[in-house]
Amino acid sequence: MSKKVLKTIVTYLKMDAPSHEHVQPPSNLKLSLMHLENPPVGYYRYLYKTVGESYDWIDRQLMSDEVLQEEITSDGVDIYVAYVGGVPAGFFELDSRTKGQVWLALFGIAPLFQGMGLGKWLLSEAIATAWLSEPDSVRLETCTLDSPRALPLYQKMGFVPYDRKEKETEVPGFLSGM
Repeated sequence: MSKKVLKTIVTYLKMDAPSHEHVQPPSNLKLSLMHLENPPVGYYRYLYKTVGESYDWIDRQLMSDEVLQEEITSDGVDIYVAYVGGVPAGFFELDSRTKGQVWLALFGIAPLFQGMGLGKWLLSEAIATAWLSEPDSVRLETCTLDSPRALPLYQKMGFVPYDRKEKETEVPGFLSGM
Protein backbone atom coordinates (compact mmCIF):
# COMPACT_ATOMS: atom_id res chain seq x y z
CA MET A 1 0.00 0.00 0.00
CA SER A 2 1.43 3.38 -0.99
CA LYS A 3 2.13 6.06 1.59
CA LYS A 4 2.43 9.79 1.32
CA VAL A 5 4.57 11.96 3.59
CA LEU A 6 3.23 15.40 4.41
CA LYS A 7 5.95 17.90 5.27
CA THR A 8 5.03 21.13 6.96
CA ILE A 9 6.27 23.86 9.24
CA VAL A 10 4.12 24.30 12.34
CA THR A 11 3.85 27.74 13.94
CA TYR A 12 2.73 27.87 17.58
CA LEU A 13 0.95 31.04 18.69
CA LYS A 14 -0.40 32.35 21.98
CA MET A 15 -2.43 35.19 23.39
CA ASP A 16 -1.71 36.16 27.01
CA ALA A 17 -4.56 38.65 27.47
CA PRO A 18 -8.06 38.85 26.02
CA SER A 19 -8.37 40.53 22.67
CA HIS A 20 -10.30 43.78 22.67
CA GLU A 21 -11.30 43.36 19.05
CA HIS A 22 -14.94 42.39 18.61
CA VAL A 23 -16.06 41.49 15.12
CA GLN A 24 -19.67 41.90 14.09
CA PRO A 25 -21.18 38.97 12.20
CA PRO A 26 -21.83 39.46 8.49
CA SER A 27 -25.22 41.18 8.34
CA ASN A 28 -26.38 39.63 5.08
CA LEU A 29 -26.47 36.02 6.39
CA LYS A 30 -28.91 34.06 8.53
CA LEU A 31 -26.22 33.09 11.01
CA SER A 32 -26.20 31.14 14.26
CA LEU A 33 -23.51 29.68 16.48
CA MET A 34 -24.27 26.58 18.51
CA HIS A 35 -22.37 24.58 21.11
CA LEU A 36 -22.48 20.87 20.30
CA GLU A 37 -23.50 18.66 23.19
CA ASN A 38 -22.28 15.06 22.87
CA PRO A 39 -21.73 15.27 19.12
CA PRO A 40 -22.10 12.03 17.17
CA VAL A 41 -18.86 10.82 15.60
CA GLY A 42 -20.38 10.77 12.11
CA TYR A 43 -21.40 14.42 12.31
CA TYR A 44 -18.02 15.42 13.71
CA ARG A 45 -16.23 13.51 10.93
CA TYR A 46 -18.40 15.35 8.39
CA LEU A 47 -17.41 18.75 9.85
CA TYR A 48 -13.74 17.80 10.09
CA LYS A 49 -13.56 16.50 6.53
CA THR A 50 -15.60 19.33 5.01
CA VAL A 51 -13.54 22.06 6.64
CA GLY A 52 -10.14 20.36 6.60
CA GLU A 53 -9.98 18.32 3.42
CA SER A 54 -8.39 21.12 1.38
CA TYR A 55 -5.69 21.48 4.04
CA ASP A 56 -4.82 17.79 4.53
CA TRP A 57 -6.34 17.51 8.01
CA ILE A 58 -5.79 13.84 8.78
CA ASP A 59 -5.10 13.44 12.51
CA ARG A 60 -8.72 12.82 13.46
CA GLN A 61 -9.33 10.63 10.39
CA LEU A 62 -6.72 8.23 11.74
CA MET A 63 -8.63 7.76 15.02
CA SER A 64 -11.08 4.93 15.53
CA ASP A 65 -14.68 5.93 16.18
CA GLU A 66 -14.32 4.92 19.83
CA VAL A 67 -11.17 6.99 20.42
CA LEU A 68 -12.59 9.97 18.52
CA GLN A 69 -15.88 9.82 20.46
CA GLU A 70 -13.95 9.86 23.72
CA GLU A 71 -11.84 12.80 22.52
CA ILE A 72 -14.71 15.02 21.35
CA THR A 73 -16.89 14.37 24.40
CA SER A 74 -14.14 14.72 27.03
CA ASP A 75 -14.63 17.19 29.86
CA GLY A 76 -12.78 20.32 28.81
CA VAL A 77 -13.38 19.89 25.06
CA ASP A 78 -16.02 22.17 23.56
CA ILE A 79 -17.08 22.30 19.91
CA TYR A 80 -19.05 25.16 18.36
CA VAL A 81 -20.57 25.17 14.88
CA ALA A 82 -21.51 28.21 12.83
CA TYR A 83 -24.58 27.68 10.67
CA VAL A 84 -25.65 29.79 7.72
CA GLY A 85 -29.29 29.26 6.83
CA GLY A 86 -29.21 26.06 8.89
CA VAL A 87 -26.20 24.62 7.01
CA PRO A 88 -22.90 23.99 8.86
CA ALA A 89 -20.51 26.67 7.61
CA GLY A 90 -17.55 26.29 9.98
CA PHE A 91 -16.54 25.27 13.45
CA PHE A 92 -14.05 25.65 16.23
CA GLU A 93 -12.91 23.32 18.97
CA LEU A 94 -11.55 24.49 22.31
CA ASP A 95 -9.50 22.23 24.56
CA SER A 96 -9.12 23.43 28.16
CA ARG A 97 -7.85 20.17 29.67
CA THR A 98 -4.43 21.71 30.45
CA LYS A 99 -4.63 23.85 33.57
CA GLY A 100 -4.36 27.56 32.81
CA GLN A 101 -4.48 27.12 29.02
CA VAL A 102 -7.13 26.90 26.37
CA TRP A 103 -6.06 25.53 23.00
CA LEU A 104 -7.94 26.52 19.91
CA ALA A 105 -7.50 22.95 18.72
CA LEU A 106 -9.38 23.31 15.43
CA PHE A 107 -10.81 26.21 13.51
CA GLY A 108 -12.07 26.54 9.97
CA ILE A 109 -14.69 27.57 7.46
CA ALA A 110 -16.24 25.15 4.92
CA PRO A 111 -15.14 25.94 1.35
CA LEU A 112 -18.67 26.84 0.25
CA PHE A 113 -18.75 29.66 2.83
CA GLN A 114 -15.24 31.10 2.45
CA GLY A 115 -14.98 34.70 1.34
CA MET A 116 -18.21 35.77 3.09
CA GLY A 117 -16.59 37.39 6.13
CA LEU A 118 -17.25 34.43 8.41
CA GLY A 119 -13.62 33.62 9.29
CA LYS A 120 -12.78 36.79 11.20
CA TRP A 121 -16.16 36.75 12.99
CA LEU A 122 -15.91 33.05 13.93
CA LEU A 123 -12.34 33.48 15.17
CA SER A 124 -13.47 36.44 17.28
CA GLU A 125 -16.19 34.24 18.79
CA ALA A 126 -13.68 31.44 19.44
CA ILE A 127 -11.32 33.85 21.22
CA ALA A 128 -14.09 35.38 23.34
CA THR A 129 -15.37 31.91 24.27
CA ALA A 130 -11.87 30.69 25.16
CA TRP A 131 -11.35 33.62 27.56
CA LEU A 132 -14.61 32.92 29.43
CA SER A 133 -12.77 30.36 31.59
CA GLU A 134 -10.11 32.99 32.45
CA PRO A 135 -7.03 31.01 31.39
CA ASP A 136 -3.46 32.29 31.63
CA SER A 137 -3.21 32.01 27.85
CA VAL A 138 -5.04 30.92 24.72
CA ARG A 139 -2.90 28.97 22.26
CA LEU A 140 -3.14 27.51 18.79
CA GLU A 141 -0.98 26.06 16.09
CA THR A 142 -1.12 26.47 12.36
CA CYS A 143 1.05 25.12 9.58
CA THR A 144 2.14 25.74 6.02
CA LEU A 145 -0.57 23.33 4.78
CA ASP A 146 -3.23 25.69 6.17
CA SER A 147 -4.84 28.53 4.25
CA PRO A 148 -2.29 31.26 3.50
CA ARG A 149 -4.74 33.69 5.15
CA ALA A 150 -4.72 31.79 8.50
CA LEU A 151 -1.46 32.98 10.07
CA PRO A 152 -1.98 36.68 9.20
CA LEU A 153 -5.54 36.50 10.56
CA TYR A 154 -4.41 34.90 13.83
CA GLN A 155 -1.78 37.61 14.25
CA LYS A 156 -4.21 40.39 13.36
CA MET A 157 -6.57 39.07 16.06
CA GLY A 158 -3.80 39.25 18.69
CA PHE A 159 -1.96 35.92 18.65
CA VAL A 160 1.84 36.05 18.81
CA PRO A 161 4.13 33.29 17.45
CA TYR A 162 6.37 31.69 20.08
CA ASP A 163 7.79 28.61 18.31
CA ARG A 164 8.17 26.97 14.89
CA LYS A 165 8.98 23.34 14.09
CA GLU A 166 9.26 21.16 11.03
CA LYS A 167 6.89 18.20 11.04
CA GLU A 168 6.48 15.14 8.85
CA THR A 169 3.36 13.00 8.91
CA GLU A 170 3.10 9.68 7.13
CA VAL A 171 -0.32 9.26 5.57
CA PRO A 172 -1.64 5.70 5.27
CA GLY A 173 -2.55 4.41 1.84
CA PHE A 174 -6.30 4.71 2.37
CA LEU A 175 -5.84 8.48 2.87
CA SER A 176 -3.00 9.08 0.42
CA GLY A 177 -5.35 10.20 -2.33
CA MET A 178 -5.82 13.47 -0.49
